[in-house]
Amino acid sequence: MLLKWKNPLLLLLGIGVSNLGAWIYLIALNLIVLEKTGSPFAVSVLYILIPIATLCTNFWSGSFIDRLNKRNVIIFLDLFRATFIILLSIMDSLILMYLWVFIINIANSIFQPTSMVYMTMLIPKTNRQRFNALRNFIHSSGFIIGPSIAGLLFIIGTPNLAIQLNAIALCISAIIIYLLPNLELKEDTIKKEKVSLRLIKNDWKDILSFSKSNSYITLIYVLFSGMTVFMTGLDSLEASFATKVLSLSESAYGFLVSVAGIGIIIGSITNAFFANRCKTNILIGFGALFTPIGYLIFAFSHSFITASLGFFILTFALSFANTGFFTFYQNNVPVNIMGRFSSVLGVLEALLIIVFTAAIGVLSELYGIRFIYLIGSFAFLALGVIMNLFVLDQSKKNYYHEISIEKGHNKPIND
Repeated sequence: MLLKWKNPLLLLLGIGVSNLGAWIYLIALNLIVLEKTGSPFAVSVLYILIPIATLCTNFWSGSFIDRLNKRNVIIFLDLFRATFIILLSIMDSLILMYLWVFIINIANSIFQPTSMVYMTMLIPKTNRQRFNALRNFIHSSGFIIGPSIAGLLFIIGTPNLAIQLNAIALCISAIIIYLLPNLELKEDTIKKEKVSLRLIKNDWKDILSFSKSNSYITLIYVLFSGMTVFMTGLDSLEASFATKVLSLSESAYGFLVSVAGIGIIIGSITNAFFANRCKTNILIGFGALFTPIGYLIFAFSHSFITASLGFFILTFALSFANTGFFTFYQNNVPVNIMGRFSSVLGVLEALLIIVFTAAIGVLSELYGIRFIYLIGSFAFLALGVIMNLFVLDQSKKNYYHEISIEKGHNKPIND
């Protein structure tokens, strides 16, 4: 059993180290920009840069991801991001910081689908739901340990020191990924046809064709992307809401994030324990409904206790949604087109994130942070109800079992 899980556990270790550094980096960067500007919109810009970077890469990156050696790409991107994060830590200009964050986000937008494809190739179908639950557990550990380390570094050093620690974490992650097996032979990753504009155009046509013929899979993916849009927009106001509306100190805000980490840890452990008992559609439906409820509780809060309760509920529920969705995605989208599928549909997600995050940042300046946060949370809840109507549709139950793979969903459409 232990030998069987050796590589998955090694992959989880690499994910954990990278995620720990990412949380330290995120909190430090948010507070640095907020301290420099005092503006919640300036912090929102950091979040807007993420989908902008996605738009600049997703229309072509999938064609490369599906044709390159995934493990080697992951290692390269870890080292690339580490280099640029080191340079970011010595910058004083806000404009240059935005530029560097944008470049780092470009690497992130390529890294995410690449790592997802590699995970799917490495983890057997029967272990994916438990692995995804454990991956959520690793991510949630960053919720707790990351802010704690960041807070300690703020005491003994500076936020820039915290950012530099992320660069070190990425280098360690690259070393760990190097120890994992190379799952693609050289002849499998080198295609006769070079990536060109014509090939990228053909790839888009293939993915759109697959999306039309597998409309239910595409619908669930788009609805889950909608959850990401709402969470990104609302999260862009999180630090401002906690420090300006609730008047929490930076250390109290860090502890609030740790409470959220406890929620996702408990949720992830629950998912891992019941991995063979819970259907993925139930996981998605529960998460889609109770995640926005957690945001609403936070939006109505006037004290640290109530805010903590909201954070706990939303992250506990989110762990169920993530585990269910990623298992659904891995079991129903062919691994040989995953890079292109997520990249093409990611363009729509990125556009919506840009519009929603920009709107929520501007409106919060005009009408107040709490009011806009409340409106966004209610709209998020409406999306959760809609998502439940589709994922709990009994006529689509085969999509949430491995039988969906046997029915031909893993058939290649175009290499």
